[in-house]
This record gives sequence, structure tokens and C-alpha cells, in this order.
Amino acid sequence: MVTRRDFLKTMTLASAGLAVGSGEILNAHNLSSLKDRKEKVKIAYVGIGNRGQQIIEDFARTDMVEVVALCDVDMGAKHTQKVISMYPKAKQFRDFRQMFDKAGKDFDAVAIATPDHSHFPISMLALASGKHVYVEKPLARTFYEAELLMQAALKRPNLATQVGNQGHSEANYFQFKAWMDAGIIKDVTAVTAHMNNVRRWHKWDTNIYKLPAGQQLPKDMDWDTWLGAVPYHEYNEKYHQGEWRCWYDFGMGALGDWGAHILDTVHEFLELGLPYEVTLLHEKGHNDYFFPYSSTILFRFPQRKGMPPVDITWYDGLDNLPPIPAGYGVSGLDPNIPTTNQGDTPAAKLNPGKIIYTKDLIFKGGSHGSTLSIIPEEKAKEMADKLPSVPKSPSNHFENFLLACNGIEKTRSPFEINGVLSQVFSLGVMAQRLNTQLFFDSRTKQITNNEFANAMLAGIPPRKGWDEFYKL
Repeated sequence: MVTRRDFLKTMTLASAGLAVGSGEILNAHNLSSLKDRKEKVKIAYVGIGNRGQQIIEDFARTDMVEVVALCDVDMGAKHTQKVISMYPKAKQFRDFRQMFDKAGKDFDAVAIATPDHSHFPISMLALASGKHVYVEKPLARTFYEAELLMQAALKRPNLATQVGNQGHSEANYFQFKAWMDAGIIKDVTAVTAHMNNVRRWHKWDTNIYKLPAGQQLPKDMDWDTWLGAVPYHEYNEKYHQGEWRCWYDFGMGALGDWGAHILDTVHEFLELGLPYEVTLLHEKGHNDYFFPYSSTILFRFPQRKGMPPVDITWYDGLDNLPPIPAGYGVSGLDPNIPTTNQGDTPAAKLNPGKIIYTKDLIFKGGSHGSTLSIIPEEKAKEMADKLPSVPKSPSNHFENFLLACNGIEKTRSPFEINGVLSQVFSLGVMAQRLNTQLFFDSRTKQITNNEFANAMLAGIPPRKGWDEFYKL
């Protein structure tokens, strides 16, 4: 069991940049750099079905990659076959550790599209091996994992890191910054963030009192590697094919999934950092195993750099719509939101997005790259001639990462930026799981009112053989 004392000791060492444990995992190979090299980025993909297939196709459209290796625990499954057929010459692996051991010298970058709980060990090994890393959001499942990944990335400034919240390279990112620089967005005091449609939502019995019973493994599946550092669970289809997102042991729920697409610019450009309070205001279907059907979470951020304190209230669930200000109008849906094996994002009464309240103005925004608009419409017309021009993005999220691998651009969602947002979400998930209020000291990175929750910052100790990934 990781005690609070153990966690704080390890956190202090990590923050100081000192070696934790033997340190072998992060000295595995010399750093690789593509700077001043003209050839395509040699890349390996971990997780090649469903969302993995989508990002692989996005990378292919850049015409900037040479695919060297493919890795998936389900290489024999139907959902991985399209990518395998796309790259018949690429080396194939079921265990990412074997991929790095046997083919690590052949690629310079890795793109990861696996369940949330496995982002951490794969990303840590990639950094240790001197590889540039693109990983889907959320960056990590626990507070401590995100902390270690940020520290590991900061120790390797020559390596490009990018988290897959694609809107960070689209219009909303550049608009938000331009409007802040021009003083249009200022004195933000409150933000409402909401995700209220059926995508990703399970319909299981919340009176659950034990984990699902074991089932027959799919043919050729490497279940042990799929579990990674998480304590052993018997295989069940309710963990597989995207269903993992609903379980506390494997996923980050709607907050970790959609929060990165809704709150990323708010968090970065308002320099919110970590909250001092996280309170569960409402929850329907609370249980010890999987995320509730609906929840409302309040995050409170302090005053910083002359900007006022900000309260962010998160609403999720079909029956848990936030209050809507007068003049809100129609809720749009970003056409760039990708589909998944759970289906498209359907039209809803209120589509995923945010409402930003300042002392003078109210802004309405969507998810991903959706731009903000001023509401009500009368106020928007009044402000129209005061709005600055917004620069176009020089590169999409995948191009940005590859250009950063070549030293041409800097990534827009590196670990050191996105990692803090991932930690915010981990605190929110802890409030959901414990059905409580948490007080957090951002200076010491401690929860001050709940010793059990404070121990949860570090998470359950990893399984035997996986602890090496938790050493800087």
C-alpha cells in the first residue's frame, strides 16, 4: 500500500529531479533527435484499432511518417485488421515492451491510442527510450502518474510530447489567445462545462457489489499486457472495446474523455493550475466500481497574476443539464468530433461545450476546435467591430507533433501543459469516486482534509514487474 508519507517522499524526489529507485528505466537509450533531418518521421503505433485506427489515418494524411512498427494486444481481432493491411511491411507486436526491445532502434516516435490506464507505462518507456511521444488524452489516470510523466518529459527537452486533444491546434485555441491578448476575454469568474449526450454512457446496474465474473478470453488476446500496472482482473467483455472508460480501475469517465476537449484552452490561457477545492455537488448512481450516470463537480481555482478566482462547474449525464443564460440560442455540435466504436455523437438538447462568465461578457463555446461566440446576440453585434483578427493554425495537431519532432515547431499540448489539466481531472474523479469534498494544497500537492483521498493521489501500487515504470 502506498502511504501518504511514501507518496509525498516520492513526489518530492521527482519534483527535485532526483533519481527515484534505480533509474534504469529512464536511462535505457540515448535520446534521438530528428532536428535538421529531412526524411519522414519513423513512427511506431501502439493501439491500432478503433480510435487508434483514426489517429493512424490522420497521421497518414500528413504524408510525413514512415510506419515501422504496429503493436496491439488484440492483433488477431477484426478491429485491428485494417491498419495491419495498410502497413504489411511494418513489424508486428502484441506487447509494447517487446516492440521497444526488438525494434526500438528502427523508429524515432511513438503514437499511443490505448485505454487510459495504459497511457502511463507506454509513455514512460517511450521517453526512456529517447522517443518523441504522441498519446491520446487523458495523459494519465492518476495524479502521480501525470506528475511523473511531466517530470520525465521536462528532463528530456529534445523530445517532443503531444497529448491528443486535437482542438488545441484548431480555431478555438488561436481565437481564445487572440481574444485574451486583445482584452475581450478578461476577468473570468466562472465557467460551466457540460457533456450531456449518450455517447460513452453505459446502462449497468449501479447496485453492483463485485466486479464482473471472468469470461473466455478472445482468441490471441494478450490480456496480461492489456491490464498493465493495474491489479489483476479476470477478463470480461464489459472492460473491452471502449467499455473500459466507465470503470474507475481503467478509465477517467466523461470528465477525462471530454474535459480535455472542452476545458483545455480555458485552463491553459487563464493559467488556472491546480484547484484548492473540488466538491461533488450531485451524483446519480454512485457505486464503488464504475462512473455514475450523472454528476456535477465544482472546481475552485484561486486568484492568480491579477486575475480573479474562477469556479468551474462540470455537468455530465443525460438528466443533468446546466443552467443556461438568457440569449444562449442553439447549441451547436463541432463537425470535427470523431466517431468511435461506441457510435457517433448524437444531436442533443445541449451539445458538449462550455459557458464562460466574465465581469462584463458571457461567451458560449462548444467542444474540440469550436470557436467562442458572445451572447446574447445583441451584445455580439455591439462588440463585432472590437474583435481582433484570429490567425489561422499553421498546422493541425498531427502535423504540429511531426514538425516538432523535426525541431520546426513546438507542440501545443505538451506533457508539461496538458499534464496539469490531467491532474485536475484526476482530482475530480476522486471526488466522484468518494462522493465527497476535497481540499487541495497546490504547493505541497496534498489533500488536506481526507487522508484516504491523499493516499489515492498515488493510486494502488502497480503489479509486480510494472513498478519499474514508476521510477525517474
